[in-house]
Amino acid sequence: MAKRRTIHICNACGSQQPRWLGRCPDCGEWDTLQEELVDRTPSGGASGVPPLPSIDATPAIPICEVEPKAEARVATGLAELDRVLGGGLVPGSGMLLAGEPGIGKSTLLLQTARRVAAGGARFLYVTGEESAAQVRLRSDRIDPEGRDDELFLLAECDLERIEAQIAAVRPAVVGIDSVQTVRWADIPSSAGGVVQVREVTSRLLALARREGFPILLVGHVTKDGGVAGPRVLEHMVDGVLQFEGERGQPLRILRGIKNRFGSTQEVGIFEMRSTGLAEISNPSKLLLGERRHDAPGSATAAILEGSRPLLVEVQALVSPASHGAAARKVSGLDASRLSMLAAVFEKRLGLPFAERDIHANVVGGVRMTSTAGDLALAAALLSSLHDNALPADCVFIGEVGLLGEVRPVAGMGERLEEARRLGFRSAAVPVGSIDPDAVPGVKVHEIRDVGQLGRKIRPE
Repeated sequence: MAKRRTIHICNACGSQQPRWLGRCPDCGEWDTLQEELVDRTPSGGASGVPPLPSIDATPAIPICEVEPKAEARVATGLAELDRVLGGGLVPGSGMLLAGEPGIGKSTLLLQTARRVAAGGARFLYVTGEESAAQVRLRSDRIDPEGRDDELFLLAECDLERIEAQIAAVRPAVVGIDSVQTVRWADIPSSAGGVVQVREVTSRLLALARREGFPILLVGHVTKDGGVAGPRVLEHMVDGVLQFEGERGQPLRILRGIKNRFGSTQEVGIFEMRSTGLAEISNPSKLLLGERRHDAPGSATAAILEGSRPLLVEVQALVSPASHGAAARKVSGLDASRLSMLAAVFEKRLGLPFAERDIHANVVGGVRMTSTAGDLALAAALLSSLHDNALPADCVFIGEVGLLGEVRPVAGMGERLEEARRLGFRSAAVPVGSIDPDAVPGVKVHEIRDVGQLGRKIRPE
């Protein structure tokens, strides 16, 4: 019988340490070492690593002699998901779908399974977190009249049994919910551990590439938003899809963090409803549906999510600090950008932002990460400070620098065209960023710096 010992493995970089340490000595991350039970003398085949080929099994050849293969993708039936994937699932590929608990990963996977099966392709849905009856109930809630002849359901956590069912069912697509629940009995550690997740994923991906079916793996995230498990997991798969959204908000955004077969600049937008996820073809209209036109502190920003222009409402509340240091609270945007804008107003315009509490929010659960929303945030701050409502039909686009200047951003034409389509008739943009007549129906107001912006918003 093989002797066993414990080692500590860093789930950030995968390095092994003989004892627990608060900080990994290799990558410098804190509190990432996890105890694992391993064999002192591993037996053949128990490591999960396939045997190395013989020396002359795969000879090197000139790249010009390699036959390119353009394999047909498997359409998921969800246009927003296909957009992020780059046109569908590539046969033999492995995609990791990550997101916070309760955000809708299982719902998205199940709807994908139903759409693929409805198109005539066999889908094997493996659930390790729910019973088969629970998945059936959710499936009936999504679409009680849908066709499920080609959708096969397996409630199993044992890797070898899952492989046996894949061989028996011969599916066109496989979905695993979730990879952290699958366990390989030959590895002496619990499911979800660093070694288990790495070896299970490696074996499933090897099977998918050998048999030629795409596999979708659902994964959890850590408390700081990263993909749970060893960092090497993200390098093993062909793509990582991040499913995001705010609790209590119906909007869900699917981002491609990594994609070997398409762009990582595209996003898919969904709305969570009682019947599942609904694709949103016009998210700007949804986000601006409840906007108040006469309220100070509200401005509309035109941002780009991938190649898609999106109009969002930016709200700000500026009030005298009640006690102590002034508060800075944000939701949906970068707190450092808010602090920077407050400092610019204080320095360049002499406005008393240092002694004011500032709260800023992007409505609808959208996270505004680009600097193109700086001008809208600045306008909302000035509007709240002066208690003067902004024009309801004006959109704000531009980056604000430390000198108070307003800088151009990319995609100005697409942003203004989206604004025109939603009924906006004017736009505040940086000087020289676009031809004033480029978008008919939208009057362009060029803003050179925050001083000019402040003079337009300050009441007479």
